[in-house]
Amino acid sequence: MNRAELAQRIAKTAILHGDFTLRSGRKSTWYIDKYLFTTKPDILTELGALFSEKIPQTATLLAGAELGGIPLVTTASMATNLPCIFIRNQKKEYGTSKQLEGKLSNTDKVVIVEDIATTGGQVLEAAKTIQELGATVVSIIAVIDRCEGARENVESAGFVFDSLFTTVDLGINEVSTK
Repeated sequence: MNRAELAQRIAKTAILHGDFTLRSGRKSTWYIDKYLFTTKPDILTELGALFSEKIPQTATLLAGAELGGIPLVTTASMATNLPCIFIRNQKKEYGTSKQLEGKLSNTDKVVIVEDIATTGGQVLEAAKTIQELGATVVSIIAVIDRCEGARENVESAGFVFDSLFTTVDLGINEVSTK
Protein backbone atom coordinates (compact mmCIF):
# COMPACT_ATOMS: atom_id res chain seq x y z
CA MET A 1 0.00 0.00 0.00
CA ASN A 2 1.47 3.39 -0.93
CA ARG A 3 1.34 6.49 1.30
CA ALA A 4 -1.82 7.92 -0.33
CA GLU A 5 -3.60 4.57 -0.03
CA LEU A 6 -2.59 4.32 3.62
CA ALA A 7 -3.94 7.81 4.31
CA GLN A 8 -7.21 6.84 2.65
CA ARG A 9 -7.36 3.59 4.63
CA ILE A 10 -6.80 5.44 7.93
CA ALA A 11 -9.43 8.04 7.02
CA LYS A 12 -12.01 5.43 6.05
CA THR A 13 -11.29 3.37 9.16
CA ALA A 14 -10.99 6.02 11.85
CA ILE A 15 -12.65 9.37 11.06
CA LEU A 16 -15.92 9.84 12.93
CA HIS A 17 -18.38 12.72 12.56
CA GLY A 18 -20.47 14.20 15.39
CA ASP A 19 -19.83 16.41 18.43
CA PHE A 20 -16.60 15.63 20.26
CA THR A 21 -14.48 17.12 23.04
CA LEU A 22 -10.76 16.59 22.45
CA ARG A 23 -8.11 15.96 25.14
CA SER A 24 -7.13 19.62 24.76
CA GLY A 25 -10.68 20.65 25.71
CA ARG A 26 -11.41 21.90 22.21
CA LYS A 27 -14.68 20.98 20.51
CA SER A 28 -14.77 19.33 17.11
CA THR A 29 -17.36 18.03 14.65
CA TRP A 30 -14.94 15.26 13.64
CA TYR A 31 -12.72 12.88 15.54
CA ILE A 32 -9.98 10.48 14.56
CA ASP A 33 -10.40 7.37 16.70
CA LYS A 34 -6.81 6.13 16.94
CA TYR A 35 -7.92 2.76 18.27
CA LEU A 36 -9.81 2.07 15.07
CA PHE A 37 -6.60 2.31 13.03
CA THR A 38 -4.00 1.15 15.58
CA THR A 39 -5.78 -2.18 15.93
CA LYS A 40 -5.50 -3.05 12.23
CA PRO A 41 -2.41 -5.16 11.40
CA ASP A 42 -2.17 -3.96 7.79
CA ILE A 43 -2.19 -0.31 8.87
CA LEU A 44 0.31 -0.91 11.69
CA THR A 45 2.71 -2.68 9.35
CA GLU A 46 2.66 0.24 6.92
CA LEU A 47 3.00 2.80 9.74
CA GLY A 48 6.06 0.95 11.02
CA ALA A 49 7.68 1.25 7.61
CA LEU A 50 6.89 4.98 7.41
CA PHE A 51 8.22 5.60 10.92
CA SER A 52 11.44 3.80 10.00
CA GLU A 53 11.99 6.29 7.16
CA LYS A 54 11.62 9.27 9.54
CA ILE A 55 13.56 8.09 12.58
CA PRO A 56 17.00 9.75 12.70
CA GLN A 57 20.06 7.49 12.44
CA THR A 58 21.26 8.89 15.78
CA ALA A 59 18.30 7.40 17.65
CA THR A 60 19.10 4.62 20.11
CA LEU A 61 15.64 4.12 21.60
CA LEU A 62 11.99 4.65 20.75
CA ALA A 63 9.25 5.67 23.21
CA GLY A 64 5.47 5.59 23.15
CA ALA A 65 2.99 6.88 25.71
CA GLU A 66 0.09 4.83 26.99
CA LEU A 67 -2.26 3.83 25.60
CA GLY A 68 -2.36 4.87 21.97
CA GLY A 69 1.40 5.08 21.51
CA ILE A 70 2.09 1.50 22.58
CA PRO A 71 1.13 -0.34 19.36
CA LEU A 72 2.76 2.43 17.31
CA VAL A 73 6.10 2.33 19.11
CA THR A 74 6.01 -1.47 18.94
CA THR A 75 5.57 -1.50 15.17
CA ALA A 76 8.23 1.22 14.77
CA SER A 77 10.58 -0.81 16.97
CA MET A 78 10.01 -3.90 14.86
CA ALA A 79 10.59 -1.97 11.62
CA THR A 80 13.82 -0.33 12.85
CA ASN A 81 15.16 -3.01 15.20
CA LEU A 82 15.53 -0.30 17.86
CA PRO A 83 14.44 -1.12 21.42
CA CYS A 84 11.52 0.77 22.89
CA ILE A 85 10.06 1.93 26.16
CA PHE A 86 6.48 2.52 27.22
CA ILE A 87 5.59 5.67 29.15
CA ARG A 88 2.78 5.52 31.67
CA ASN A 89 0.64 8.60 32.27
CA GLN A 90 1.65 8.33 35.91
CA LYS A 91 3.79 6.09 38.09
CA LYS A 92 2.15 2.84 38.98
CA GLU A 93 1.44 2.38 42.67
CA TYR A 94 2.50 -1.27 42.86
CA GLY A 95 5.32 -3.61 41.88
CA THR A 96 8.30 -1.61 40.61
CA SER A 97 6.42 1.71 40.91
CA LYS A 98 7.88 2.91 37.61
CA GLN A 99 6.51 5.40 35.12
CA LEU A 100 8.57 3.90 32.29
CA GLU A 101 8.57 0.26 31.24
CA GLY A 102 11.71 -0.95 29.52
CA LYS A 103 15.29 0.29 29.86
CA LEU A 104 16.24 3.95 29.55
CA SER A 105 19.76 5.24 30.15
CA ASN A 106 21.08 8.77 30.32
CA THR A 107 23.01 8.16 27.08
CA ASP A 108 19.91 7.28 25.08
CA LYS A 109 18.82 9.40 22.12
CA VAL A 110 15.05 8.93 22.12
CA VAL A 111 12.42 9.34 19.42
CA ILE A 112 8.90 9.58 20.79
CA VAL A 113 6.22 8.08 18.58
CA GLU A 114 2.82 9.75 18.98
CA ASP A 115 -0.60 8.85 17.62
CA ILE A 116 -2.53 12.06 16.99
CA ALA A 117 -1.10 15.47 17.83
CA THR A 118 -3.54 18.31 18.48
CA THR A 119 -1.79 20.71 20.86
CA GLY A 120 1.11 18.41 21.77
CA GLY A 121 0.26 18.37 25.47
CA GLN A 122 0.59 14.64 26.13
CA VAL A 123 3.74 14.17 24.08
CA LEU A 124 5.38 17.14 25.80
CA GLU A 125 4.63 15.51 29.17
CA ALA A 126 6.27 12.31 27.91
CA ALA A 127 9.31 14.25 26.66
CA LYS A 128 9.65 15.94 30.05
CA THR A 129 9.58 12.57 31.81
CA ILE A 130 12.33 11.23 29.54
CA GLN A 131 14.48 14.31 30.05
CA GLU A 132 14.03 14.22 33.82
CA LEU A 133 15.50 10.73 33.74
CA GLY A 134 18.57 12.06 31.91
CA ALA A 135 18.03 10.92 28.32
CA THR A 136 17.80 13.17 25.26
CA VAL A 137 14.69 13.47 23.09
CA VAL A 138 15.94 13.87 19.51
CA SER A 139 12.59 13.88 17.74
CA ILE A 140 8.84 13.53 18.17
CA ILE A 141 6.95 11.89 15.31
CA ALA A 142 3.15 11.74 15.19
CA VAL A 143 1.08 9.58 12.89
CA ILE A 144 -1.32 12.48 12.34
CA ASP A 145 -0.88 16.20 12.97
CA ARG A 146 -4.30 17.84 13.38
CA CYS A 147 -2.58 21.15 12.48
CA GLU A 148 -3.97 22.83 15.59
CA GLY A 149 -0.83 23.94 17.38
CA ALA A 150 1.11 20.75 18.17
CA ARG A 151 4.00 21.55 15.82
CA GLU A 152 4.35 25.07 17.17
CA ASN A 153 4.11 23.97 20.81
CA VAL A 154 6.55 21.07 20.42
CA GLU A 155 9.06 23.13 18.46
CA SER A 156 8.81 26.08 20.86
CA ALA A 157 9.65 23.62 23.67
CA GLY A 158 12.89 22.88 21.79
CA PHE A 159 12.04 19.57 20.13
CA VAL A 160 12.05 18.47 16.49
CA PHE A 161 8.52 17.60 15.34
CA ASP A 162 7.43 15.58 12.34
CA SER A 163 4.32 13.69 11.29
CA LEU A 164 3.52 10.96 8.83
CA PHE A 165 0.26 12.64 7.83
CA THR A 166 -1.73 15.79 8.43
CA THR A 167 -5.49 16.02 8.53
CA VAL A 168 -5.36 17.47 5.02
CA ASP A 169 -3.73 14.20 3.86
CA LEU A 170 -6.76 12.42 5.31
CA GLY A 171 -9.20 14.69 3.48
CA ILE A 172 -10.10 16.93 6.44
CA ASN A 173 -9.85 20.64 5.76
CA GLU A 174 -11.45 22.08 8.91
CA VAL A 175 -10.03 22.72 12.37
CA SER A 176 -11.59 22.28 15.80
CA THR A 177 -13.23 25.16 17.60
CA LYS A 178 -12.08 26.37 20.98
